[in-house]
Amino acid sequence: MKKLVAYLGAFFSAFLPSALVFAQDHGTAAASTGGNANVWYAISAGFAIAVAASFGALSQAKAAAAALEGIGRNPGAAGKVQTPMIIALALIESLVIYALVIAFLLQGKIV
Repeated sequence: MKKLVAYLGAFFSAFLPSALVFAQDHGTAAASTGGNANVWYAISAGFAIAVAASFGALSQAKAAAAALEGIGRNPGAAGKVQTPMIIALALIESLVIYALVIAFLLQGKIV
C-alpha cells in the first residue's frame, strides 16, 4: 500500500504541473513558462516512455514467472499455458508501444 501511495504521489507531482500548463491557451502557456513549453513536451515524452517501459517490463516478468511456475508444477500443461502466456505478453507489449506512439506525438509538438 505504501508503494502505491508513493507511485501515485510521484505520478501526480510529475504530471499535474504539466497538465496545468497544457490546459492553458498557447499565449498564456508561453508566458507562464517563460517560453519553454517545449521543455515540458520533451520531459513528458521521456517520462511516458520510462514509465511504460518499466511497468511493462515488471508486468511481463510477473506473467512469465507465473506461467513458468505453473509449468514447473504441472509439466504436462506446458502446451496449454504457453499460448495464453505469449498472447498476454504481446498485449502487455502493445501497451508499451502505445506509449511510444504518444511520446512520438509529443515530440512532434516540439518546435
